Amino acid sequence: MRSDRSPPPHKVEDMITGELKSQVDRVWDAFWSGGISNPLEVIEQITYLLFLKRLDEQQLVAERRAARTGKPVENPVFPEGTDKFGRSYQDLRWSRFKDFDKTEMFTVFNESVFPFLREGLARQADGSDTSYTHHMRDARFTITKDHLLQKAVDLIDQIPMDDRDTKGDLYEYMLSKIASAGTNGQFRTPRHIIELLVEMRDPQPGERICDPAAGTAGFLMAAGEYLREHNPDMLLDAEQRAFFNNEQFHGFDFDSTMLRIGAMNLLLHGIENPEIENRDSLADLHSADEEKYDLILANPPFAGSLDYENTSKELLKVVKTKKTELLFLALFLRLLKPGGRAAVIVPDGVLFGSSNAHKQLRKELVEGQQLEGVVKLPSGVFKPYAGVSTAVLFFTRTNSGGTENVWFYDVQSDGFSLDDKRTPLDSSDLPDVLERWNALRGTFGEERTTAEIARARTERSFVVPKAEIAENGYDLSINRYKEIEYDEVEHRAPAEIIADIEQLDADIASGLEELKGLLA
Repeated sequence: MRSDRSPPPHKVEDMITGELKSQVDRVWDAFWSGGISNPLEVIEQITYLLFLKRLDEQQLVAERRAARTGKPVENPVFPEGTDKFGRSYQDLRWSRFKDFDKTEMFTVFNESVFPFLREGLARQADGSDTSYTHHMRDARFTITKDHLLQKAVDLIDQIPMDDRDTKGDLYEYMLSKIASAGTNGQFRTPRHIIELLVEMRDPQPGERICDPAAGTAGFLMAAGEYLREHNPDMLLDAEQRAFFNNEQFHGFDFDSTMLRIGAMNLLLHGIENPEIENRDSLADLHSADEEKYDLILANPPFAGSLDYENTSKELLKVVKTKKTELLFLALFLRLLKPGGRAAVIVPDGVLFGSSNAHKQLRKELVEGQQLEGVVKLPSGVFKPYAGVSTAVLFFTRTNSGGTENVWFYDVQSDGFSLDDKRTPLDSSDLPDVLERWNALRGTFGEERTTAEIARARTERSFVVPKAEIAENGYDLSINRYKEIEYDEVEHRAPAEIIADIEQLDADIASGLEELKGLLA
């Protein structure tokens, strides 16, 4: 287990080669100077090219298989024949398209390739639709200069699509360039925070995992990587592989651009067909989704606008409020199976807000379900997107209580400076958070568990009995329970200090008299 002085988690840009990173930066600069300055828009346009390359490589695999067996390719992605411009579908394949000169490339993409992708003509090798193609229906191609398209094509051509780590890390590097808050209070969760929450919740094969505010699907992606790492034989089993690729990962969002980017993020990380749906989670509470999920990982929008009239009446029965963060918590409780667990990021106000809705929801988590932990994050974790102060709630849906003690951890450092630059530091509390959490849950034996429970409230982590939380109106803010140690300071006796002041005054008076004598 790593110590609390371990180096901070890696940044994504450290995981791809400097040459490839520089190429991404040059393409990014070219888009910027070419009039496309919105990072999400740049990523979306590059995503189309990634998808086209992937489709071609799928067909190349099918063609090699057909050559070995002597059978024709079934359901080819790129069929024989021509489109309405008389252009062969074979010319739309990446292996041909990438070699066109920039003028022809731009024309072919505009007239043939993009409609091929958007109108659902491009399918998987088995003829089925994919999560990504499903969200291409209202996509727009906004590159207006042929040299920009050629630069992007040259970049994509360098990416080894058979290397899941490289293509996934490159996409994550592009996503890290989102440097401003999105609409409706959305902002991207740092990858090292996501990875901590995933490790603490320990997803298992066969569990349905959901993020009802998926955005770029970072939580789902990290859960998939965790499952692969901790269950290396999982995908060798045909049934488990089918579940992993088609049923395990569920994400909702109502931003069509985010849906496309999120679906591609999962696709590039080896999740073939996740269930990524266009849905306003607070408005569309489908009965089929109630009690469906084993694990929820989420960072829902906090201060977004809310269409109160369109908000699910089922959620309003749980908690009558216009605050999105409270409604999302109510939603999570509805979506989780009994025994299902969650790790969700909330603004600090959820922990101590005094409204009836705040108190009601906190009481439900403590008394009606099992609230396991509250991890307080530093306020700079989400910079440069936002300086909001947040915490992570860990709970399990039981419908019958179960909270005995609530574990609190006050994170002082996440491994990066807490200013807009977010410079890597030499140490981080996050490995210690994970180690103490695992100790509390019995990973290292009964002796360590007992030691964790017995920690003093002057330490970074400690537990608080449910009865005490109830006595405090279900306040979950760590400062309500944390004890501060004051260092004893010995001061000199007041008479000595006064005597020193009198001596100073006498010295000053004597000096002034001497100065007057010199001036006389």
